[in-house]
Amino acid sequence: MNKQELVNAIRAKKSFLCVGLDPDMDMIPPAIRNDYTHPLFEFNRIIIDATIDLAVAYKPNIAFYESSRGWESLEKTMAYLQSHPAGPVFTIADAKRADIGNSSIQYAKTFLEKLDFDAVTVNPYMGYDSVKPFLEIQGKWAIILALTSNPGAADFQTLDCIPIKQQHAKGTSNHMQLHQAVVETCLQWGSAENTMFVLGATRPESLAAIRKIAPNHFFLIPGVGAQGGKLEEVVAQCMNGEVGILVNSSRGIIHASRDDDFDIRAREAASRLQQQMEMMLDTR
Repeated sequence: MNKQELVNAIRAKKSFLCVGLDPDMDMIPPAIRNDYTHPLFEFNRIIIDATIDLAVAYKPNIAFYESSRGWESLEKTMAYLQSHPAGPVFTIADAKRADIGNSSIQYAKTFLEKLDFDAVTVNPYMGYDSVKPFLEIQGKWAIILALTSNPGAADFQTLDCIPIKQQHAKGTSNHMQLHQAVVETCLQWGSAENTMFVLGATRPESLAAIRKIAPNHFFLIPGVGAQGGKLEEVVAQCMNGEVGILVNSSRGIIHASRDDDFDIRAREAASRLQQQMEMMLDTR
């Protein structure tokens, strides 16, 4: 899905909701966990059917499939999303990969070609050559970690720094936070057509500053709901003329209930967010 198709989907559904498919086996109802060969897929399938008219994107976190011997469930989930009559939807592999060139090539092939995700989250810490393979696959996206929603983000991501290009310029001392320097540097690697940034909803005061650095890029924003982020703050700080944001909710939707009514509760949670999004879109 290219940028314009994503924008069109947002406008059509009046939603910029991304549902995180992070199924915790301990929180899946026993009727699903015990009665199916692929319980992660069955759980996902029911969640997808309950929410796909409300969401424009789905984001499986790969850890939940690696730790539960669920790779086949991940493959089946992707096939189901790609063939769903209510699609297409934007698909994100939340893998946080990136390594030396040869390794990144294999990661890119796995997620963007073999599994055929639209996008994959990547860690830019090792620099351009580690991210480049993800950007070289036509029609696909790299979503670069910038400012994450976890408490430990403050250990490094908000440290003051001087970007390299300014360090040797006489009379220049424009300090910025590390995550801002990451975004500014990564703008040179790709474009608004194949690069997004991860920015946590739990730090709304930082979103406006990043929007000034990257006015045309999409942001993937986790942290709304269970982690305490507020949708209205996110929209006020960084929505642009093309909307430009995908707001992710995982636990708050898929594990809204641990009982057999989990699909009903998931739909209710997704619907509440979508209705808020619709009102915000209508007023802009």
